[in-house]
Amino acid sequence: MKEYDLIVIGGGSGGLTAAAGAANMGATVALIDDQPGLGGDCLHFGCVPSKAFITAAKEVHAVYKGASEFGLTVSGDVRFNRAIERVQEAIDEIQEVDSDERFEKLGIEIFRGKGSFKDNHTVLIDGENPIKGKRIVISTGSSPKIPALNGIENVSFMTNETIFNLTSLPKSTVFIGGGPVGLELAQSLSRFGSEVTILETSESIFKKEDHDIIPLVTKELEKELSFIFKAEAKEIKEENGSKVITYLHDGEEKSIKSEAVMMSVGRKPNTDHLNLETAGVACNNGYITVNNSLQSSQSHIYAIGDVNGTFPFTHGAGMEGKLIVQNAVFGLKRKVSYDNVPWVTYTDPEVFHLGMTEKEAKEKHGDIRVFKVGTDDVDRFIAERKKNGLVKVITDMKGHILGAHAVGEDAGSWMQEIVFAKEHGHKIGDISTVIHPYPTKGAILNQAADLYWREKLFDGWLPKMSEKYIKWVR
Repeated sequence: MKEYDLIVIGGGSGGLTAAAGAANMGATVALIDDQPGLGGDCLHFGCVPSKAFITAAKEVHAVYKGASEFGLTVSGDVRFNRAIERVQEAIDEIQEVDSDERFEKLGIEIFRGKGSFKDNHTVLIDGENPIKGKRIVISTGSSPKIPALNGIENVSFMTNETIFNLTSLPKSTVFIGGGPVGLELAQSLSRFGSEVTILETSESIFKKEDHDIIPLVTKELEKELSFIFKAEAKEIKEENGSKVITYLHDGEEKSIKSEAVMMSVGRKPNTDHLNLETAGVACNNGYITVNNSLQSSQSHIYAIGDVNGTFPFTHGAGMEGKLIVQNAVFGLKRKVSYDNVPWVTYTDPEVFHLGMTEKEAKEKHGDIRVFKVGTDDVDRFIAERKKNGLVKVITDMKGHILGAHAVGEDAGSWMQEIVFAKEHGHKIGDISTVIHPYPTKGAILNQAADLYWREKLFDGWLPKMSEKYIKWVR
């Protein structure tokens, strides 16, 4: 039986980062993956295809909306199949970067199949071919969660893993669940011309966001999507070529018909096939329990990415993969922190999130300071007629950044400055001294920082001192 310094199960962002980093440090590495190509969910079903799809939909929307505003008429049907082709082109191009050959050149041995534990140091590939690892990293990701609706076994539906297999645009689509990924895809389908309705069990969308962000983005999305809140789907069936979804709304049973149905109720960890109990690895609701060094209940077995349920984003898995190289290869005990790791929901407008919300900051720190600037106060947004956005920065009483949130076009790009500031311990006021070319969207952070100085200086002792000085020099 061959033995490796490190076995990595799962070839997504976290797994590839850990495998490549370990190999570069001289470790012998085995990588087990059950997909036709490396890259994981992000490349094949998530980040890459969805962003290609979103961009194509945005371009179509811009043509129709722009033409209408200037009195022009656009005719013709959208070539929906071209959007799907663009998705596949993006996947294929990035797949070349994540090719087997690239990782094999690093000395990584790649095994195709599902990994499962025979014992806590031995892993099987498709139930046979055992290999042994001194340390093991689990990075098997997650899959769409399918709700237990009556009749679901008899009805075809889409998930984020199958939506890009569409050959034509459905005239109408019902999304069961209004999570971030679902909202991105729902808005895109709507922009291509599908009539989209979202059934959401709670009272709002974007429940993890700051309370000032939610109404702004909801208002914008309601211009393109139909929402039914507090709606619990109970049954689904086929009827005369349509899908019929029965749901409870305010205690009343109702139904809605559509050509297509998309399941968007969340994710579940890919741990069922791993035989974790054989290895003595503890789980909670299917997610592998880890400490802040990403170790499972077996100290030589680590879990990163969606499978540990902590920070379910590709860039989070990549960050964890880098830390794993230090901990798993060199036996260090470096701790992971997500305090300075942002996330973005790529609806239009985008939603940016870093650190604590105002509510969380108050609960932890008590007295805080909040600085808000609307995009309607920033010249570039005004010029582009993108005035329905907001930046909100939350600090402690000394100006240290606790959280930053934004809603606005391309917010994920022009908010990166504050990620750098928070990561390196800068106060909000430091951004005031950074010169931004005029007019740029990033200047909105300048204005938020100016509010800090205005409050600190001009609402305090400085005006009184200035008044005395002016009188004295007279």
